[in-house]
Order: sequence, then C-alpha cells, then structure tokens
Amino acid sequence: MSLTKDSVLKALRIVALPGGGDVVSRDLIRALAVESGVVRFVLEGAPEAELAAVRPAIEAAVHAVPGVESVTVVIPAGPPRGLGGTAVPGPKIGGHPTPQAGPTRVPGVAHVIAVGSGKGGVGKSTVSSNLAVALARAGKKVGLLDADIYGPSQPRMMGVSKRPASPDGKTILPLQAHGVTLMSIGLMLKEDEAVIWRGPMLMGALQQMLNQVAWDHFGPLDVLIIDLPPGTGDIQLSLCQKTVMDGAVIVSTPQDVALIDAKKALDMFRRLNTPILGLIENMSMYVCPNCGHEAHLFGHGGVAAEAATLGVPFLGELPLDLEVRLAGDAGTPVAAGAGAAAEAYAAIAARLIAAGVV
Repeated sequence: MSLTKDSVLKALRIVALPGGGDVVSRDLIRALAVESGVVRFVLEGAPEAELAAVRPAIEAAVHAVPGVESVTVVIPAGPPRGLGGTAVPGPKIGGHPTPQAGPTRVPGVAHVIAVGSGKGGVGKSTVSSNLAVALARAGKKVGLLDADIYGPSQPRMMGVSKRPASPDGKTILPLQAHGVTLMSIGLMLKEDEAVIWRGPMLMGALQQMLNQVAWDHFGPLDVLIIDLPPGTGDIQLSLCQKTVMDGAVIVSTPQDVALIDAKKALDMFRRLNTPILGLIENMSMYVCPNCGHEAHLFGHGGVAAEAATLGVPFLGELPLDLEVRLAGDAGTPVAAGAGAAAEAYAAIAARLIAAGVV
C-alpha cells in the first residue's frame, strides 16, 4: 500500500489529546506534506504544553505507517491568543494560496517596496531593518515584512519575540518596534525550528502575511518594506505577480561576484514589471576605529558604476562597521541611534522620500 496523506491522518486519529479528541478532529494539523517516505506537518491551535505532551506518541504513530521513513513535527511557540487573552484557533500558516485574479494592493498600505539581492550574505536583511527605522525616524509610517520564510532574521534584528495575536483566528495583529510595524514567520515558530515547506506552502504563507495581517493596526502605513530572501525564486515571482509593487531596492557588495548576481535580480524585477528604485552598496568601506584609516575590503565603487551603466539610481554607500552587527544582534538597529552608519541610512531614506516613492 502506497503512503498517502489519508493513511497518515488515519494514524493520527488514534492518538488522543489530553484535552479530548485528536489532532485531526480538532483541526490542529497545518501544512501536511507526504513525499518519498518523508512526512512533515505543523501542529497549531492548542496549548503548546498539550501538544508537546503527545508529540512522542504522534511521531510513533506516524512512524508505524507503512512506507514512512522520517517524520518532522513542528509545534510553534505558544498558542494563538485573542485580545482578551483566551486561546482561539490560529490562522493556518503555510497553507495553499487562494486563487487571485491579479495584482492587488496590500490593505492599509500606501506604498510597497521590496529589498532584494541576487545572493545571500550581502546584508540585505540588515539594510531592510535599518532602512525601515530610518524612514520611521524621518516621520513616515513604516511596516516591515520579513518574507525570508526559510531564514527569518527580523525578529532578532528588531528585538521582538512576542507571538502576534489573532483575535478571530483569521486576522493577524502585527507587532511594533522602534516605530516600525513588524511581521515575520519567525514570530510564529520557535527560534531554532526549521521551516520545511515546498513552493505552494511558501506562497500561502506569503499571501497570508500580506493580506491577513492588519498592517494598519497602529494606523495606515505610508510604506511597507519587504525583506526578500536571496535569489530569484518563488517568493519574488509570486510577490511581483500578485501584489501591486511601487519598486525594488537592490543590495550588493562591491565585488564582481556579488554584482553578477545583483544584475540577475535587476533583470528579474524588470521582467516582472517592477520598477528599480535604486542600488545600495553595502560593506563599501571599513574605517579603523583606532587610526581612522579607510580600507576597501571588498573593493569600492562597483555598485555605483554598475548603476550608472544600467541607468538606475545609486542610493548610497554603507560602511562595514562592527556597531552595525552588534546593534542587529542586540535587537536595536544602528539607524535608531547616532553616528556615521545611522547618518548613511538616514541619507538613503531621504533620497527615497525625495524621489516620491515613500
């Protein structure tokens, strides 16, 4: 007999929960995937302690199904709770996307800007969080969506760990930090738990975070900054095809290897009819804190030259600075303070505002 979702669900119905019923009858299973002997799913919608108590029995029951080679069960940190503090069924994060006629605007948001890169490791998430804070300090109402589903880092960088509330099991209330309205899949899971999803579940999660989050919970937003994963994959494609975008900002380091991939990101956005708002050169220079000597560890000026060649705006240079890293790890973006790095982000924010895209 071949392994199917129905055979897995049948096994799960055998395991009784302490509060009564089972995970199937109580509709606690999210994002069930069965493929090549591998079974993955999320348990959500009941108190974490209740689910954790039966997790071994659940894993054993699924392992006993013929054809199962491995089982991954994810239990998000804490139950979804309503405004009064009572537990309510949470939204099904990571389900299949619902049909959509075409690009739509994000409710409660005036402008949407994506921050992308052709490759990882260029500081895109750092730029996203600090740019959001810099725009907020400039007087704008700003939201920040962490769309890097596999590697969400904004909760740590923004210093937020509280689970978002869901008063009705459908609408998600975002959090706020440093004057920025924030949402990330990382807020729905434990910090060390991996997201093991294929494309359709990723698309469903992105669609939910765009359209089920009450982005205007703290007031209508002037701009929503979307921190994209690296590359040119499913998230980028779905975002640009399903959401009305005001433009994209590309982050790159100066060296040729990074610029090759940055040009691919530029080509992707252009082919998806998303305006390029500009390029940012990150880790552009290192200034010695002892002697003041300026060193260009990854080269210098490559992104500005490429922007001129391609005919797109160059938004500015950002330094390689230990304070940027320390501030991000501490949950207080460097743009929230003072100093050369904060001034650099403020200058980029001012250019975007002057261009009328925020």
